[in-house]
Amino acid sequence: MAQQPPRDGRSGRPIDTDRLDRVVANARRDSEQRAAGYREQALKLFPWVCGRCTRTFTQANLRELTVHHKDMDHDNNPPDGSNWELLCLYCHDNEHQKYEEHMAALAAGRATGERDGGAAETKHRPFAGLEALLNKKD
Repeated sequence: MAQQPPRDGRSGRPIDTDRLDRVVANARRDSEQRAAGYREQALKLFPWVCGRCTRTFTQANLRELTVHHKDMDHDNNPPDGSNWELLCLYCHDNEHQKYEEHMAALAAGRATGERDGGAAETKHRPFAGLEALLNKKD
C-alpha cells in the first residue's frame, strides 16, 4: 500500500514535498554562499578572538567562531566589516536570544498599548512596608 503524502493542516490538500525540499535546499545553498563570502572577509579583517568572551581561536577550532551582524541584517555586508563582529558559537547564540527577547518585549509593550515600547508600570511593591517596619519603635 502506497504511503499518502502529508496534507496541509488548514486546507487538507496534499503538500508537494519535492517542491518544499527544493525550496529549502536552495535557501540553504544561498545562505551558505552568502556566509562564505563575508565569513572569509571577516576572518581576514579581524583577530580570531570572540568579541564577547575573548576566547582565542586557532585553525583547529576556527569552525566555532562565527560572524555576527550587529544590525541583524545578514544582507548588510559592507567591505570594511563595520557591521560584523566575530563571536564564538555560545556568545553568538546569546546575542540572538537577547535580540529575540527584546523584540518580544517590544511586541508585548505595543500589545498592551504602551508608547515607545517602554516598560509597563509595576504594581507589586515588595518593600512597600519595609520603612515602617524599620522605623517601628519596640
